[in-house]
Amino acid sequence: MALQRTVDKWRMKHWFMVHAPKLFNEEMICEMPADDEKMVVGRKLRVSLEQLTHNPQNSFSNAVVRAVSVNGDAVHTQLISIEQPHSYIRSLIRRYRSVVPIIAPVVSKDGMKMVLKVVAITRARTAHTKLQGIRKEITDFVEAYAKENAADAIISAVIEGRMQAEMASKVSHITAMSKVEVKKLELH
Repeated sequence: MALQRTVDKWRMKHWFMVHAPKLFNEEMICEMPADDEKMVVGRKLRVSLEQLTHNPQNSFSNAVVRAVSVNGDAVHTQLISIEQPHSYIRSLIRRYRSVVPIIAPVVSKDGMKMVLKVVAITRARTAHTKLQGIRKEITDFVEAYAKENAADAIISAVIEGRMQAEMASKVSHITAMSKVEVKKLELH
């Protein structure tokens, strides 16, 4: 009986260098093995936002990118979403506080559809009518902000925390806020 030769499929794979989206200066994120170029396009990767921005304040955030094209060994990606882990959001919520979840689908100035999922946390328990006011003010602010700014400006405002600070200042006249955080930013 003759022995059959086996081919090590792992050694047959080719390594591709994955680059960040243009918003993050197209730096190399990681390497990815695949049999050929067709198997790379469409893959999603979850990357720490700190790795993309080189800012330790973004260590709790994750960015999800999708491979859209391959040029030789280089894989170019597109940003799909920026999200906070559930454990981080849960650590912000304490007893005797109120939480206002807000989902705001918007269209940016340049026509990009996106959904912002915001969590507003008050410093004390708050009446239901005030919570409705907070939800309405933040939704109106996000819609107006999206109409005035392009998608890249909105994404960078969320990453830097400017948008969250502006939302908190807009609703501070209703009640004292503990934190306003963008839980997830989805691009469509």
